Amino acid sequence: MSRPEDTLPAELYYNDHESRKYTRSSRMQAIQASMTSRALTLLALATPSLILDIGCGSGLSGAILASTRAADGGPHTWIGMDVSGSMLATALQRADSDSAADGDLLLADIGQGIPFRPGSFDAAISISAIQWLCNADRSDVSAHGRLARFFAGLYAALKRGARAVCQFYPKNGAQREMICAAAVKAGFGAGVLEDDPGTKNVKLYLVLTVGGGAGDITRVVRGLEGVEVVDDQRGKAAARSRGASAAVRKGSRKWIVKKKEQMERKGKVVKPSSRYTGRNRRPKF
Repeated sequence: MSRPEDTLPAELYYNDHESRKYTRSSRMQAIQASMTSRALTLLALATPSLILDIGCGSGLSGAILASTRAADGGPHTWIGMDVSGSMLATALQRADSDSAADGDLLLADIGQGIPFRPGSFDAAISISAIQWLCNADRSDVSAHGRLARFFAGLYAALKRGARAVCQFYPKNGAQREMICAAAVKAGFGAGVLEDDPGTKNVKLYLVLTVGGGAGDITRVVRGLEGVEVVDDQRGKAAARSRGASAAVRKGSRKWIVKKKEQMERKGKVVKPSSRYTGRNRRPKF
């Protein structure tokens, strides 16, 4: 079964029909409610807060944020942004009958950044949205550039000491690493929590913290029921230092590939590498 993000851009995939189908599905409502509740647990908000809902869709998560009990730190105020006009139209229709779903909505592409003033939000959540950033549907954009703009904008929009939780479904390990690396490069303290690891129902939560020496996020999840902390940062750091110690000759294939990766992370479009990349050419007369 193909993934939605591999078929069409989100603004085209979630048309009027798909938006209504998604919102009316009792299965999707249950899954969305479960993941939003998990994200709220990881945010650990003690008081009513202003929360940015990234990829808010039809407002299913926003309604849960607004209906959080006072004993659990709520109710929260939420602002949602999504690239699908059909999803936002469905959210407005739901708001007419459900006051909890009545949040401020913004039609915007998160791959172009987060268009809010610095320090606007106490927290942020995203449910099943950021994996869409890994698909560049035009030749003049790149996944690395979209991720960089998103995380840089999110970092700026959050208050110092704030937290963000992004649930996502990476296609593979490389996509997971690309998303996490982009978050760290933007300045976040980051870690990944896995629910139901090793099963087809595995759910990943990227837990992000802003400033305040928040590089180690294990304190966020330590003590949660059914959570095992696996900290391999020291091993990764040692591997990076060993790799850096090996000299890379300028003009070699490895040097060229590294330069291309650096340009991609800056959002520039580069030609794909091939078996001819870095190969010496015969002299011509």
